[in-house]
Amino acid sequence: MNLNDKTILITGAASGLGAGTARMIAGAGGRPILLDLNAELGQALAEELGGLFVRTDVSSESEVQAALASVQDKFGNLHGVVNCAGIAPAATTVSKRGAHPLELFEKVIKVNLIGTFNVARLGAEMMQRNDPGEDGERGVIINTASVAAFEGQVGQVAYSASKGGIVGLTVPMARDLARFGIRVVTIAPGIFGTPMLSAMPQDVQDSLAAQVPFPARLGTPEDYAALAKHIFENRMLNGETIRLDGAVRMGAR
Repeated sequence: MNLNDKTILITGAASGLGAGTARMIAGAGGRPILLDLNAELGQALAEELGGLFVRTDVSSESEVQAALASVQDKFGNLHGVVNCAGIAPAATTVSKRGAHPLELFEKVIKVNLIGTFNVARLGAEMMQRNDPGEDGERGVIINTASVAAFEGQVGQVAYSASKGGIVGLTVPMARDLARFGIRVVTIAPGIFGTPMLSAMPQDVQDSLAAQVPFPARLGTPEDYAALAKHIFENRMLNGETIRLDGAVRMGAR
């Protein structure tokens, strides 16, 4: 899919991977639709890029439906979805304070996994009405997992479960949507310099970066966006989870 003149919805778009993707979409001539809970940052970026911002809780069916209705009214159609929204609170299964809070586990699953599926399914429903392009393609969905889906560390039980779920839905969703010409690909980033990580002390960030074999640095939103762009453009990429991690394999801690 050539992104020029295409309407692409990005969740978690106010910062980090989502903001980097929104900038890439705009730079490629596309129309970025920014969904996030941070209205101040989201609206400012949408104005900078000439896109549309809609404050949205991705786990809410009605709010995502309202966001897509805004896309329908303003642009008429949708060509792609990039799911970057997510949270990563840490808690072990059992600690001195007791068992892992169930409500925390439920919240992580609700935002990361259910939110991803919610936006993907409703976005696909809208994209399947598009006129087919080359090879009958009507749309592209890119979901974001994590290397934690495969090598979750201590304290990541909820986060790893949510990201493992995203990996697990990739192939069946791609098969479900194949008849509509909609592709589904998941990116599993490694250690990236997102706002979540940037809040950590510099020595911690340096230590994490040193774990990456090559290049020995934190990943950037631009690295993620470059892969997302290639996924949009390469129609043979479908039903796959791609690690974007500089060959890092996470240890227990």
